[in-house]
Amino acid sequence: MTAKALMIQGTSSDAGKSLVATALCRALHRQGVRVAPFKPQNMALNSAVTMDGGEIGRAQAVQAAACGLDPHIDMNPVLLKPNSDVGSQVILRGRVIGNMQARAYHHFKPKAMETALEAFRDLQQRYDTLIIEGAGSPAEINLRQGDLANMGFAEAVDCPVVLVGDIDRGGVFAQFVGTLDILSPSERNRLGGMIINKFRGDVALLKPGIDWLEQRVSKPVYGVLPFVAGLYLAAEDSFFDLEAGRVEAGVAPFRVVVPRLPRLSNHTDMDPLRLHPRVDLVWVGAGEAIPGADLIILPGSKSVMADLSWLRDQGWEAVIQRHLRYGGRVMGICGGYQMLGETLEDPEGVEGRAGTGLGLGWLPMSTRFKGDKRLTPNQGELSVGVKGRDGVSVEGYEIHMGVSSGPALSRPAMILEEGAHGAVSLDDQVMGSYLHGLFDHPEACSALLEWAGMEGQAAVHDEALATRREAEFDRLADALEEGVDVAALMRL
Repeated sequence: MTAKALMIQGTSSDAGKSLVATALCRALHRQGVRVAPFKPQNMALNSAVTMDGGEIGRAQAVQAAACGLDPHIDMNPVLLKPNSDVGSQVILRGRVIGNMQARAYHHFKPKAMETALEAFRDLQQRYDTLIIEGAGSPAEINLRQGDLANMGFAEAVDCPVVLVGDIDRGGVFAQFVGTLDILSPSERNRLGGMIINKFRGDVALLKPGIDWLEQRVSKPVYGVLPFVAGLYLAAEDSFFDLEAGRVEAGVAPFRVVVPRLPRLSNHTDMDPLRLHPRVDLVWVGAGEAIPGADLIILPGSKSVMADLSWLRDQGWEAVIQRHLRYGGRVMGICGGYQMLGETLEDPEGVEGRAGTGLGLGWLPMSTRFKGDKRLTPNQGELSVGVKGRDGVSVEGYEIHMGVSSGPALSRPAMILEEGAHGAVSLDDQVMGSYLHGLFDHPEACSALLEWAGMEGQAAVHDEALATRREAEFDRLADALEEGVDVAALMRL
């Protein structure tokens, strides 16, 4: 049996493609449909490790969970991870094949399309329905040649398309009309209709506009998806639109400050802290004042030396030094862990320009970047170096290309299945680990916050994140089914 497919495209980036695709995946899964997500090409720094040891965009891993599935490399066969303004690391079916400048990748597109089609056909044999997510907008004129992200792929596999527009940012009717005006005749014919996303208010007030739009473009509007407040789902790269969790009244907030690095990766590591009832999570961007903190976390980075240079330019080195002098704690995750060492060596230009640089020097170790990327789930226990909380389970995944070595590793932050992992400084103020997802499990989150100085019970929240996410999938699917004609979408 060959699965049917429907492609969700958007009038722009962040129009709601991922949201609608996730909602559809969950709605169909609840109906007993064997459904799976697919995105032919994704450009994102927020990725996930699959159970078969590959790397895909995190949005597809989230959509897989909405379908009740483990993520698989075929769900996102082409992943681009930008490491400069004009170049990216290219990952095909979960494996890094190298770095490419934009012009070189343009010539590589036929091979990327071939890879995407192979993965799509493999998934078609295993499921009843595939929900395909586009990327960016199908109206990007300069990207039309060799397109495998939007209409080019839809044409190649002969599937119908639904277009999503974001009314919250304004101009949604112009978005739809302008996009359809740019499409070719065959692409317009392939477009089944439209969905309006992120509407706040009385839908009846939209009816005159919807009637005009349907008459203007001769396409139906399948419905209006309301703005779902406080939704907890891992976003792609647009996480700055997410509201921080509210600190409980009457509770002294524990402030965690994180730099918003230019090449920040896996920002979802901080989601449990954003939701924590006692944590005030603050992201600090370029030119913004750096507030006082109880804990400073240096997050993951796709270009560690470049982002470390940015940190220094923004004054973070002096701030961290003062923070440590007054007894504060610092944690580094993946690229942030590498920054805490003494030296960074990238002789082959794996993460950007080749060269060697000085780290922040708070952990006696060095990191050398190599061409082989480590992609693996991992689990174990926090070590005795973490506030005496030995025996606390920890679980996560590694995505990195650097290998660290030095005396710092003799005081590991945790003991994983493969042995000692990470490092804790001699004064117990600085900790680093390659493990993403450190805070996802309440017991580990509690222990790490206690290490950082949170007093009293530091339980992460009332329910585990996995339980919260399942409830959010259902809330999102409920909103879709209430506002959008799902049956009509499936008839496409």
